[in-house]
Amino acid sequence: MVTTVTRLGCINAHLVREDDGLTLIDTGISGSAKAILRAAQEAGAPIVRIALTHAHNDHVGSVDQLRRELPDAEVLIGERDARFLRGDRSLDPDEPRAKLRGSYPKRFGTEPTRLLAPGDRLGSLEVVPSPGHTPGHVAYLDTRDRTPIAGDAFQTLGGIAVAGIVRPLFPLVAMGTWHLPTATESARRLADLGPARLVVGHGRTLEDPLPAMREATAVAERKA
Repeated sequence: MVTTVTRLGCINAHLVREDDGLTLIDTGISGSAKAILRAAQEAGAPIVRIALTHAHNDHVGSVDQLRRELPDAEVLIGERDARFLRGDRSLDPDEPRAKLRGSYPKRFGTEPTRLLAPGDRLGSLEVVPSPGHTPGHVAYLDTRDRTPIAGDAFQTLGGIAVAGIVRPLFPLVAMGTWHLPTATESARRLADLGPARLVVGHGRTLEDPLPAMREATAVAERKA
């Protein structure tokens, strides 16, 4: 049900099949559009919506290119992280005063067609808030089989870890994480969903991931 497109061996975008076509979750770095469009063609269905987990460049980098190729596709992102696309890097009064980390786009040409709130549905996908890596990070839960497409809330490259916990073989997710305690709370909530598998932005998909997710969350709790 999920086709993963990987660039540079470490940056994932995901195509989720729906009755009306494909939902693309994240777009990778700039220059990823060709590979994503080729994967959609091989899947035999059009990309009808582009849903973003958060506003870091390695997840939104090819939105403008894809929008030019897919002018009728929806572009969706959580309402909180949408502000980063407009260049607004302010924190809300109730958010931890931690430094924003990671690479955000300096110029973003595509205006989202819809801003997402917790619980919104995109076909079979439900929007699940998972802040911590960024203030407005979201995951998408496939309600058909309990698969969260978790963006950077978890990574599996270099070993499973909650965002903010350094994996020496791939430390970039940790280096780009805004607030570890918040990320840890989000990881715990994702594990509580009882997922059948875990799909992430960096690393391979895990089948029957709950024990590994619980262990990774326990590590993060100790660090946080």
